[in-house]
Amino acid sequence: MSEYAYVYILASSFRKLYIGVTTDLMRRVSDHKTHRDTQSHTARYKIDKLVYFERFTTTTAAIQREKQLKGWLRIRKLELIISTNPIWQDLSADWGKPIPAFEESDRLPPVTFFTPSS
Repeated sequence: MSEYAYVYILASSFRKLYIGVTTDLMRRVSDHKTHRDTQSHTARYKIDKLVYFERFTTTTAAIQREKQLKGWLRIRKLELIISTNPIWQDLSADWGKPIPAFEESDRLPPVTFFTPSS
């Protein structure tokens, strides 16, 4: 069991939204993406892109936040998503993929600061 709880927002390609709460974000998002429950709202409307999430230390706090977000007008929900994810990137797209090893050639050159002379 996770020590955290999450509130998350999923979107379809047509910006239809779904707000949920879970203690296992990776599993829950996977359930939505694979349409585990074919009769669910998210499966019927192809709502499967994770566009926003928040982490909480208690399930109670996460549920409280979920209720708050669900009570907001749609425009306010859109503003929340855009404030942290303006291109509506699927935040779960790279989950489970290997992370490439760091190569010394990837290192950026050191930053030098110009100091004007007097």
